[in-house]
Amino acid sequence: MASVHDIEQALYELAPRELAAEWDNVGLLAGRRDREVHKVLVSLDVTAAVAEEARQWGAELIAAHHPVIFHPVKRVTDQDPAGEILLRLAEHGIAAVCMHTNLDAAQGGVNDALAAALQLEEAVPLEGGGGIVRTGRLPRPVSVPDFLFAVQEALGAGGLRCTDGAKPISRVAVGGGACGEFLWAAAAAGCDAFVTADVKYNQFLDAAALGLTLVDAGHFPTEDVVCPVLARHLSERFPELAVRKSASHREVIQYYM
Repeated sequence: MASVHDIEQALYELAPRELAAEWDNVGLLAGRRDREVHKVLVSLDVTAAVAEEARQWGAELIAAHHPVIFHPVKRVTDQDPAGEILLRLAEHGIAAVCMHTNLDAAQGGVNDALAAALQLEEAVPLEGGGGIVRTGRLPRPVSVPDFLFAVQEALGAGGLRCTDGAKPISRVAVGGGACGEFLWAAAAAGCDAFVTADVKYNQFLDAAALGLTLVDAGHFPTEDVVCPVLARHLSERFPELAVRKSASHREVIQYYM
């Protein structure tokens, strides 16, 4: 049976550690390396609800994208959300392995999954996209309204924020999570649209001036597409494991008309 360490190393096969940004915190962030694992719960984040779901299912490990420990931890108590999560993991012997910016950049990782979800063909890294952003072409050009509808449907986004580049969409760049800084590179590469998240006001202004359809589809929808990839990778690598995607973790942002 696989150990926590075995699973960590298998995830590094998918998302090599050297691809992680210097400031990032990836790998085994909680738990014992030698613990035997029978069940793995896959989730974008390690929340208290996800930790409880893992406990109820009997999972010994959570494989996630966002690091469960990112900023320095000064205390671990039930008086703050981060401490509560770490306490739940420790009390129930649940390990957490997190693949973050290395999974963003990895071939077959977050952004290739996002490109696939939007049906982009011949997706490749965007020059000037920090090794993260991907660009590809739609099967056929579509209008901006049709493109926006397709993005929302494909990602299950609760809403979109966008600019209208006022031209048909053919070449598209994608950057899961906060990649608005790469909009200039997307425009320079001839992209008609750029789908990302956490876009700032000034970035929308820049996109409008460039004639780029900039789409903020939300952090969760643009990155949750990688969870089935993680689950499939672990299931293929360790056929004896029970692996499933979290049913409790979903978009936390609500949209009201």
